[in-house]
Amino acid sequence: MKKIFITCLFIGIAFLVNSQSLIGGKNIIKTNLSANALKNYNITFERSLNHFVSLSASYSNMDKRSLPLKGLVKQFIDNPNIDFNNFKVANNAFTLEGRFYLGLQKMSGFYIAPYARFGTLSVDVPVNYTYNVVLGGLTVPVTPSPAVLTGSIRSKSAGAYFGMQYQLLTKLVLDIWVIGGHYGTSEGTLEYKAPLLTPNIALDEIKRSVDQTNAKPFSLTTKIVQNNDGTKSIVTNSDGPWAGIRGAGITVGLRF
Repeated sequence: MKKIFITCLFIGIAFLVNSQSLIGGKNIIKTNLSANALKNYNITFERSLNHFVSLSASYSNMDKRSLPLKGLVKQFIDNPNIDFNNFKVANNAFTLEGRFYLGLQKMSGFYIAPYARFGTLSVDVPVNYTYNVVLGGLTVPVTPSPAVLTGSIRSKSAGAYFGMQYQLLTKLVLDIWVIGGHYGTSEGTLEYKAPLLTPNIALDEIKRSVDQTNAKPFSLTTKIVQNNDGTKSIVTNSDGPWAGIRGAGITVGLRF
């Protein structure tokens, strides 16, 4: 993904160098350096509509990785059976934004920006469990490898933020995000498809382990599902509110 974004930026630079004068152009292509440093690669296209208003569209993508801010996540997802050390997460989002500038030049100065965001959070959630079997009259506990629930949570949200954008030199644009946030709704499905000969008692224990999750204000519903190929799956559906903070960031771009 990093190579894709770098390639896009070089293509944009090559196009701009051979295009019309960059000063006073109606378009800006840019990327958020703060997010890129966290491997959440992104690209934005902004176009001026008039002296004070612009529209932009952006796309961001973070490849699957270990869970960031693990301690904070544990406070919101309370379940001792979840293996947070092997929890994996990926994210992508498409954002549509309008900007209202208060400066004297197009796409320059202080701005207020309402936006709508459509995101997908992909996760791998390992869940530990133990079940008992009876061998020769003895009850023996069995602890298999964690059951990994995989899937995605889709969100739709709206919000606003403010910042300041300036044109430096003749080509470079500096965009400083100050603070903002968004709020909306989410829904998702996670599934663990058990091997064919998995005993029912093991499936019951996996479901019991998942049912111990307290992730309020999200609502979680878990059930055991019979698949067409004879296997069974643990399926967890989630829905609830979705919120985020659009914190400080430094974005650079080229205007044409």
